[in-house]
Formats: sequence, structure tokens, C-alpha cells
Amino acid sequence: MTRVWTLLSALMLGCAWAPGWAQTAAVSEVALKSALFFKLPQFVYRADESREQPLSVCLLGSSTYTAPFEKLAQSPIDGRTVKFTKLAASNDIRACDFVFLTQSESSQVDAILRRVASMPVVTVSEIAGFAKAGGMVELALGGAGAPVNILINRRAARQQNIEFNAQLLRLAKVVE
Repeated sequence: MTRVWTLLSALMLGCAWAPGWAQTAAVSEVALKSALFFKLPQFVYRADESREQPLSVCLLGSSTYTAPFEKLAQSPIDGRTVKFTKLAASNDIRACDFVFLTQSESSQVDAILRRVASMPVVTVSEIAGFAKAGGMVELALGGAGAPVNILINRRAARQQNIEFNAQLLRLAKVVE
């Protein structure tokens, strides 16, 4: 399973890696999680999705992710243009199709998840316990040098008529 994750992470990162970025031997955690976040829409089905509209991806929290998100948002995702927004407050989430909550939002996770519970927004975070708390996708590091693990809360997603591709579900750990 670890070999599959390493391969999947490398493929996702390789597909999302923008030309012009300095290539180093080690990929930063921020770069890896950013790349996985931008590949995620290809594995998500939303009943209300309009393929003619730009895909709205948002970032709530630490600005550490802003530069990689801006860079990755320059490329279409699954044939759709991308509109990236760095949110000032969680009240602005309703305009997002996908939102990434950084570690800096950990003290507000419960309030944010309650606020978006009735919105068809795919919630993603790096915060430990995010999926169990009701978030849809958690990107968790498995330890030093280990690949990023993807935890999915299908119940939270189904409440918003959101489903995940079977390939992703086979590779992810499903939590309820």
C-alpha cells in the first residue's frame, strides 16, 4: 500500500508540477499537499456542478500555501479554468467549489464545518482529525519521509450530494 501511495503522490505531483519551479531532491510538504489538492477535483463528482463555469478553489488560513496555489491555479483542472481565492474569513466559503483549510484554522474547525454543513463545498484540510470531525478530505502526513495519506469522510460528502471516484476511494482511508 505504501508503494502505491508513493507512486500516486509522485504521479499527482508530476502532473500538477508547474514548469519553472525549482526542482530539488526533496519535495516540500506544502508543495505536495498543494498538488494533491489541485488534482482532487478530477476524482470528485458534484451533482450541482456546471462544467461551463470556472472551478472555484479557495484557501482559508496561513499564507504559506498562497504561492503554490496561485501557481497551480494557472493551469486548467479537468478542462476547466480555475479561479483561486485567498479567503479573509470563513464567511466567504459559499463562493467556493473546493476549500483548503490550513493548520492555522485548527481552533475554528468545528465552527467552520457547522457553517458549511449546508453548502455543496468540498472541504479539504491538513488538520489532524479533520475527516473525523466532519470534513470531507484530510491530507495527513504518515511521518518523516512517508507519503501523504488521504482520509475521506464519505458521509459528510454525501450530505452535500458529493461523491468520490472509486479509484480514489480504493487508495484512501475512508472514515465515518
